Formats: sequence, structure tokens, C-alpha cells
Amino acid sequence: VCAQHGVPLRAAALQFPLAHPAVAAVVAGLRSAGEADSAAVRRDTTIPAAIWNELRDDGILDPSAPVPRA
Repeated sequence: VCAQHGVPLRAAALQFPLAHPAVAAVVAGLRSAGEADSAAVRRDTTIPAAIWNELRDDGILDPSAPVPRA
């Protein structure tokens, strides 16, 4: 679904848990400055609402799961 929308899966995976009100932070395993830079880009990547909607429609996400806002 992410590839169809031109969004890196890693960007969606990094941002998804942050939509839940109980989640204060996501800790990504980083081994270098380059990986930290890459994570920052993924964090700032715009994820279209259509991705979350399609994941719900496909039964991959629970309809009640909170999702990030575009």
C-alpha cells in the first residue's frame, strides 16, 4: 500500500505508533549519524490519509486504530 502511494514503509511504520495517545515517543534503533538523519527524514515524511484509509479498508488496520494526521 505504501509503495503504491510512493511512501516508504519505514516512514509509515515510524509515524504510526505516534498517533496513539498513550505513546509518548518511538525509539528507533540507530547505529550511525546517517541512520539518525534517515530516521529524521522518515519522521518528517508526509503520509497521505489515503494510505491509512486503504490499510483499514484492506483489514490491515483496525477501523478504530488512531492514525497520524496528514
